[in-house]
Amino acid sequence: MEYLKGLKKFHIEEPTVVTIGKFDGRHRGHQKLLREMMRLKRERGLKAAVFTFSRIPGSVVTGEKKTAISTNEERRRNMEEAGVDYLIEYPFTEQVAHMSPEDFVEKVLVGEMNARIVVAGPDCSFGYRGAGDAALLRKMGPELGFETVIIEKAQEDHRDISSTYIREELDKGNVRKANELLGTPYSIHGTVVHGNHIGGPLLGFPTANILPPPEKHLPMFGVYVSRTKVNGKLYGGVSNVGKKPTVGGDSPVGVETFLFDLDEDLYGKWIEVQLLDFIRPEMKFESLEKLKEQIERDKETSLYYFKKKGPER
Repeated sequence: MEYLKGLKKFHIEEPTVVTIGKFDGRHRGHQKLLREMMRLKRERGLKAAVFTFSRIPGSVVTGEKKTAISTNEERRRNMEEAGVDYLIEYPFTEQVAHMSPEDFVEKVLVGEMNARIVVAGPDCSFGYRGAGDAALLRKMGPELGFETVIIEKAQEDHRDISSTYIREELDKGNVRKANELLGTPYSIHGTVVHGNHIGGPLLGFPTANILPPPEKHLPMFGVYVSRTKVNGKLYGGVSNVGKKPTVGGDSPVGVETFLFDLDEDLYGKWIEVQLLDFIRPEMKFESLEKLKEQIERDKETSLYYFKKKGPER
C-alpha cells in the first residue's frame, strides 16, 4: 500500500475507486464501505484509494482535544490489511477547512486521486463547514466523469454503527459491545517500554507495558481480559488500563499486561493488546500484598474466560 501523508500536492496515475471519511476504528459500517470498494476494484480493474485527514478536523476547527479509537498508525495498518492500494492522509489546515465542496471534488477527488467511482455513506460531508454531501457527489459525477455509489449505514439495535457509539461503550468499559460494533476486538498497539518494575520482583509475574499516545481513545480505566499479539502469535492474559494508583507517584496513563504462557523480555517489541471483556474498575489497594491477591483473582477470571470461550475468542 502506498501511504501519502501530509501532502497537499500529489497525483495518482491509475484510475481509482475512492472512499472518504475518518475511518476511526474500521468498524462494521466502515467494513461495509470497504467491501463495496474492493468489489468494484476487482470488477472494474481500478485501484482502491482512501481519503482521510492527518488530524481530526473537529480538533482543528474548535481547538478542543479530540481522541480517536484508532491512531493514525493503527488506521494505516487497518487499511493495509483491508487491501487498500492508496491511503491519503491529507493535512487539515485552516486553508483546507475553507475549501469549497466543489473544489474538493474537482481538485482533490478527481484531479489528484483520479477517481472514477466514489463510494460514500448517505451522511458523508466534505468541504467548508461540511456543506458537501451525497447529493453534490451525484450532481458533479456526470460532469466530471465519475460514478457515485452510496452505501446505507450498518445498524445495531436500531442505531447507526458509528465511532461515537463505540466510544460511548468504551467509556462505560463495555468492550464486549464495542467489539460487536467494531466486528473485531478493540486493540491498543505500542512498543513495550520499561515500567516501574513492580510486577516481576514484588508481585511475582512479569508484565508488558505500553504507553498509548494522548490522542488514543481508551476505555474506562480498569482491568480487562485481554489477548496480546507478539510476533504474530496470540497469548491470553490480563491488562490494566489506567494509572496504577496503588503503586504511587504520578504514573502516566498506560496499558500493563500479564501474558499467560509467555515469559520473555518483550522490551522494545511492538505488540497489539486486544481487550475482550471487563473484569473490574481500576482501584487503589491499601498494600502491594492486597494488590497481588486481587491480581491473582483477576488472572483466574481471565483463565476461566478463555476456558469457556477458547483462545481464539
